[in-house]
Amino acid sequence: MKEKITNFDPAAYLDSEQTIAEYLTVTLEENDPDLLLAALSNVAKARGMAKIAKDSGLGRESLYKALKPGSKPRFETIMKVMQALGIKLTVHA
Repeated sequence: MKEKITNFDPAAYLDSEQTIAEYLTVTLEENDPDLLLAALSNVAKARGMAKIAKDSGLGRESLYKALKPGSKPRFETIMKVMQALGIKLTVHA
């Protein structure tokens, strides 16, 4: 029997605020900017890219470009996206 391989889409599993918070927390702990951009992109996909683009004041293509691993978005852009997603960064000592 031939095995069928399908693409894994993390956005399909980001179905609650708790899951999203845990996903982003673990991602931040990796200290990898590209991984964080990918995670924010996955959360935006789960919530609807068009809605997040509108809520953040970015064009949809600009949002995709800003969250693409390897891009160097401005901190202001990331904050707009996070605000549109309804998430906040916190600092713990």
